[in-house]
Amino acid sequence: PDRFGVYLTARGLTNEVYYAAQKAVRAMGSNNIDNAARVCHAPSTAVLTRSVGAAATTISYGDLFESDLVILFGSNAANAQPVTMKYLYLARKGGTKVAVVNPYREPALERYWVPSNVESALFGTRITDEFFAIHTGGDVAFINGVLKVLAEEGGLDDEFIAEHTAGFDELRAVIERASFAELEAASGATVADMRRFADLYRSSRSAVFVWSMGITQHAFGSDNVQAIVNLALARGNVGRPGAGLMPIRGHSGVQGGAEMGAYATVLPGGVPITAQTSDALSASYGFSIASTRGLTGSEMVEAAGRGELDVLWSSGGNFLEVLPDPDSVRSALERVPVRVHQDIVITTQMLVDPGDLVVLLPAMTRYEQPGGGTETTTERRIAFSPEIPGPRPGEVRAEWWIFAEVARRAAPERAAELGLESAQAIRNEIARVVPLYDGVQHLAASGDQVQWGGPRLCDGWVFPTDDGRAHFVAVEPPVVDVPPGKFMLSTRRGKQFNSMVWKATDPLTGAERDALFMAAEDAGSLGVADGDPVTVRSEVGEMAARVKIAPMRIGNVQVFWPEGNVLIASGVRDTASDVPDYNAIVSVVRRETRVEINSSA
Repeated sequence: PDRFGVYLTARGLTNEVYYAAQKAVRAMGSNNIDNAARVCHAPSTAVLTRSVGAAATTISYGDLFESDLVILFGSNAANAQPVTMKYLYLARKGGTKVAVVNPYREPALERYWVPSNVESALFGTRITDEFFAIHTGGDVAFINGVLKVLAEEGGLDDEFIAEHTAGFDELRAVIERASFAELEAASGATVADMRRFADLYRSSRSAVFVWSMGITQHAFGSDNVQAIVNLALARGNVGRPGAGLMPIRGHSGVQGGAEMGAYATVLPGGVPITAQTSDALSASYGFSIASTRGLTGSEMVEAAGRGELDVLWSSGGNFLEVLPDPDSVRSALERVPVRVHQDIVITTQMLVDPGDLVVLLPAMTRYEQPGGGTETTTERRIAFSPEIPGPRPGEVRAEWWIFAEVARRAAPERAAELGLESAQAIRNEIARVVPLYDGVQHLAASGDQVQWGGPRLCDGWVFPTDDGRAHFVAVEPPVVDVPPGKFMLSTRRGKQFNSMVWKATDPLTGAERDALFMAAEDAGSLGVADGDPVTVRSEVGEMAARVKIAPMRIGNVQVFWPEGNVLIASGVRDTASDVPDYNAIVSVVRRETRVEINSSA
């Protein structure tokens, strides 16, 4: 059981598939199951659970209409969350202000074209009211600076803090100890920026905080999220209309992955794996559940590279293009004796030379699966999609059926207790095992949905924590030493769908896939101009790129993902959540282009 691993992505997987996969893996004696939520919002889930007792977005999209202020940290919703952009557009029409904290002044957050609105589609719509440029990884320092201003100028909600929270004294000590000069250097923002943000925030009756992978995909991703939560709690902006925390997701099914238990560190319902919780689930299932956490997705690949994995089973996804340092990933995949790739399309990782055997399992899409399926959205809506009739490729199978059938054959002694006979039977079981999902068993037609937790979590400042209070946690800015002449690089998502489908030219920035986004001042200091070829080097690799002059914070550069993965070191992760770090310190040098001479001319 400790020598195989199963990984699932968010590519249209239903809750039924996630649930069946985790039960099948645990029936085969292992907790080595993980999914794509690990790579994006694992820090958000852990921090929200610890701080406010709610492991998901605390609001509904409708709260944006009631909010005075929406703040985006490390997020470009225009690239990855177009549904959110429509709500932002409508909210702005109603008077909501939008602020963005980011190293790059995203053009599509300046002006966006909402296709469903004629006026916006033709002329575009201004989205951002205020922009705050910071260093990559400078979020904690910037937020602590804002908190320092609020504390000094009476901008805190002292009554809320006293009656409904814990831990603020420790946070106060941290922000008082830090000087503004130190916070400026670490954040890349000025004290004037911090005061401008504090004034905007203090003048807003309510605020919604939105963040994405620019926050989470760091070695200190959990600290980044905690800083945002601290800022929200400082003025009671959670658990009331128009106020809340929104770790925004880019795929329609990823929210349900961990909630169904397809996660190395939790059981169904997001319950942490302990001896007690494993015993409880064992009693429910009728077979023993391992009581130690399993391998995360990154850990599976690293174990494979050490020769410690005999079977690696991937439903969707592409480790070769998703994880840092693709050469080490390829080497690890080649060492696995048996690789199983279950998918609806061919991917490059399927073509990596096999250690012994590669098995391809053609899967049905979510719209083809008998009995239909459900997915959980960013705002916790469990929505039903019916099966769509029509022709099917001959060998495709429902993914929940594949996992169940393999488990029945691999562990026949547990087959009788496995269940999972149909999509409806799985939904019935989900409702029983995961109380938050009660109601999923009744969804049967297109459009049927239920929102677990209701429209707003922690409503009325009732926090489902052990002591009933929200918790501040003091975090200090990370120490990031960028030597003179080098740059902090981050990887950005262009107009693309995951790591597999993207446009050769990003329509929102006009950049080609080999673009190196760089401030004009930095380009000038290097003696390069827009379009010039350069080589970008990190401690682990290099890539050929072309300069793209952009409104970027000086000292920071960006490249597209997954192309930039060659620059990112493997094994660097947020210790609290195991999300990989997708940033690097790099040098940039001009690349001379060779001129080919035709000797016969």
